Amino acid sequence: MPATRLSLAALAGVTTVALAGCTHPLVVDPAEYAADPDCAKVMLAIPETIGGLEQRGTTSQATQAWGDEYEIVARCGVEPPGPTTEQCVNVTTASADVDWLLREEDDQWVATVFGRSPALEVTVPKVRADDAVNEILADFSGPAALAPVNNLECL
Repeated sequence: MPATRLSLAALAGVTTVALAGCTHPLVVDPAEYAADPDCAKVMLAIPETIGGLEQRGTTSQATQAWGDEYEIVARCGVEPPGPTTEQCVNVTTASADVDWLLREEDDQWVATVFGRSPALEVTVPKVRADDAVNEILADFSGPAALAPVNNLECL
């Protein structure tokens, strides 16, 4: 009996240590068109590390987050922006040339890919990248370019 109690106590200790290392998934609302099959291609192509932050789980399909505090969040399947006169931010990388609409909301930047459907939306807290939003968007541009073009172009 004492050996059994010792084994159970050891198992309980290992389980506690294993659970302590887990982070809870971030609660993220899914986008309206998250079930679009093209979102799977986009989301699977996004790097595991963004802006030096490690990827973490989320609670919704076609969403992902990076970091444990002031998270960067990506959601695929948001409503694609229609024709606009807003200025686009063009991000060119070795693998893609993608336009983004960038808006400021309180303490964060919200970027939505323009000219692609389904659209990818990326939320970046200003504390993470007030001056480096384009650098973070470069990590998302290659995957965002996997979504089909919708024939809209920035002016």
